[in-house]
Amino acid sequence: MPDTPDVILRIRDLSKTYAGGFQALKRVNLDIHRGEIFALLGPNGAGKTTLISIVCGMANATSGSVQADGFDIVRDYRQARGLIGLVPQELHTDSFETVWATVSFSRGLFGKPPDPAYIEKILRDLSLWDKKDNKMLQLSGGMKRRVLIAKALSHEPKVLFLDEPSAGVDVELRHDMWRLVRELRDAGTTIILTTHYIEEAEDMADRIGVIRQGELIVVEDKNTLMRQLGRKELALSLQQALSAIPESLARWPLSLSADGLTLTYTFDTQNEDTGIAELLAALGSLGIHFRDLRSSESSLEDIFVTLIRDTTGQTAEVSL
Repeated sequence: MPDTPDVILRIRDLSKTYAGGFQALKRVNLDIHRGEIFALLGPNGAGKTTLISIVCGMANATSGSVQADGFDIVRDYRQARGLIGLVPQELHTDSFETVWATVSFSRGLFGKPPDPAYIEKILRDLSLWDKKDNKMLQLSGGMKRRVLIAKALSHEPKVLFLDEPSAGVDVELRHDMWRLVRELRDAGTTIILTTHYIEEAEDMADRIGVIRQGELIVVEDKNTLMRQLGRKELALSLQQALSAIPESLARWPLSLSADGLTLTYTFDTQNEDTGIAELLAALGSLGIHFRDLRSSESSLEDIFVTLIRDTTGQTAEVSL
């Protein structure tokens, strides 16, 4: 049994250094809570897939430990691996096997007894039932992606890793997938996902983790993260163009559009006093009038890009 019932996956001081000296992971510590959807985000090459590969038993860590529901993934490999399902990025399938055969075979690999009713339920939930007798080579890329999810679920795992499961999937298929993910979470399955679609993480995740250059730089409840790091902007459409921002307005973080017709004020969402009333009064005293104003708030994507911006001020290529 785990030390804390709420924690189903415990990662401690996990590091991975490859033979050439590249350090892919640097002492990563992370607890995944039972029954949550956890989104792991980071730039390309940040260490997301390395982390998933170690937890799922496909790569060895240089140091550190991982426990799945109290079972060590090295010492108690068979028990730990049986608790985890993985939907990988790559579409590796047995081309000449039928959908039914490949999903059933995956269940058997984990020592689970045959359960045709359960396999049927998975295939129906993933809209694959009418394809059950089709060979894998006859399926579209999106359908193959669904089969990968079915294979990952075949042995009834408690933890499911989805490594960019929506890649190459059309919008309708994507919506079906995320409906299934919600149903799995509601049924008690813990979901850890990486995704190129930031709106999916924003819409679905309970918590967000951001990894950069092998280090986990933030782990936070999604709503808390957006409150703490989110910022709002107030855009004022001016009646007359300004050539520059007056010096008397220097204490407000303002920016002026190239045409001089839009003044934008950025403020912290956590401050009780936003400073807007004072700003508008100051503008009025200077005879600067506006036709319209509109506000907008940081999205999770804005926050993510800010978090992974490097010390030079450049942003790494990101895999959202």
